[in-house]
Amino acid sequence: MGLDSHLKVFVAGHRGLVGSAIVRCLRSSGNENLVLRSRSEVDLTAADQVDKLFRESRPDYVFLAAAKVGGILANDTLPGDFIRENLAIQLNVLDAARRYDTTKLLFLGSSCVYPKHAPQPIVEDQLLAGPLEQTNEAYAIAKIAGIKMAQAYRRQYGCNFIAAMPANLYGPGDNFDLESSHVLPALIRKFHEAKVCNAPAVSLWGSGRPRREFLHVNDLAEACVFLMNRWDSPEIINVGLGSDIGIMELAQLIKSVVGFRGGVVFDTERPDGMPRKQLDISRITALGWVAKVGLREGLEHTYGWYLDQLGRSA
Repeated sequence: MGLDSHLKVFVAGHRGLVGSAIVRCLRSSGNENLVLRSRSEVDLTAADQVDKLFRESRPDYVFLAAAKVGGILANDTLPGDFIRENLAIQLNVLDAARRYDTTKLLFLGSSCVYPKHAPQPIVEDQLLAGPLEQTNEAYAIAKIAGIKMAQAYRRQYGCNFIAAMPANLYGPGDNFDLESSHVLPALIRKFHEAKVCNAPAVSLWGSGRPRREFLHVNDLAEACVFLMNRWDSPEIINVGLGSDIGIMELAQLIKSVVGFRGGVVFDTERPDGMPRKQLDISRITALGWVAKVGLREGLEHTYGWYLDQLGRSA
């Protein structure tokens, strides 16, 4: 299901993991009237550049997928960058959408906006119900501010702004840099390099006990377009697979997909992050949406994409 093909759609962050998947989804549904700008063309942290973009293009729909993102290491060591850049992007895009009468905007949050010890699976009303995970607190606070800004603009100005909270994402276009990546692409790279080097074992951060829910980015993209058509509530809405997996079990699954035959060692001196993070997705499933890509299928797809990228850079 696409959007009205004659209307103009701005995908903010179209070269990133989520934005590129949204573009693929829109184009597969016949939507070609897209506003796409790279960071070199429009810096979304610069208010004047965002204003010029909206003034000249006047998008009808906006998918706000642009964000500064990263894993535990990046979040823990660069908190100032994460809160500053994300707050700036959100402020500039949301306010420009208000001033230039955008018909509808979807703001993409994150499952890390929920409390560290939220009851599982996490329902949407757990937002602001307890302390956040410390390692990504700055990013989470920025995302919470984006949610609250969207809701405040909706209440005060009547803007049709909605907000979705996706589970941990992965897929083609992911970041495999070990200094800044999330857990799943980092594991793929570590196991692949260990296989190539015939290493005896792979060392991974933490205890392996935390559990995470992983959603293929193609599923999220379809959910975003679905919500643009079907969701008009001020309430946030979770998007997930509907099941989670322990990091230790995930490591074994990725080891199998990659074909690494060595061992796995966990460095318990390193942080675990949130102990568990699975979303309650009953709100979106009640609308008729469900994820299609199973975890092993998604891992095989993502590993294949990673190998293709390595081949192109060789």
